[in-house]
Amino acid sequence: MKIKTTRFGELEVDKKDVIEFSEGLLGFENLKKFFIVDPGDQTLILWLQSIDDAGTAFPVIEPKIFQPNYSVKLLPVELNSLQLENLSNASVYAILTIPQNVTEMSANLKAPIIINNKTKSARQIVLQDSKLEVRHKMYMDLKKYIVSYTSDDSKRTNVKEQAVAEASATTNATVKTNNNKTNAQDQEA
Repeated sequence: MKIKTTRFGELEVDKKDVIEFSEGLLGFENLKKFFIVDPGDQTLILWLQSIDDAGTAFPVIEPKIFQPNYSVKLLPVELNSLQLENLSNASVYAILTIPQNVTEMSANLKAPIIINNKTKSARQIVLQDSKLEVRHKMYMDLKKYIVSYTSDDSKRTNVKEQAVAEASATTNATVKTNNNKTNAQDQEA
């Protein structure tokens, strides 16, 4: 289905990717259907885009990216509300606040979004852990992660470099052959 959004224009969304919040989000209880947009940049920030309101999209991120020790402990009733036995088949996101000064970016670790990956039902749940912050400053942690991140595409890079080297060698051999032919023709003339 095609969804018009203010931020991303018109997007094609598969029905199986629609996430349903039966209770909405905190402060946005009337918005029930969303989907995740990956803008494909290197920030690792995704967007939770509303289907019900084209102008509503929340920047979200997986907290484990910048806070490796972050853990969500849900009560049995909260797990049941999402039809989950545990969080192994769930995605966990934190909503970000991104002010004009990006270095002041913060993540809501106190009320994460939990998505059942099978049913696509979701809830924003306020956790009981008093140590978790609503505005956890995380810009520097995210920056460190992005800077230190190394992808495992070195094999592709090596293959590409090898292919470039082989192409260069072939080109050099062709140039030498053509030069030799030209020199031979010049000598005959």
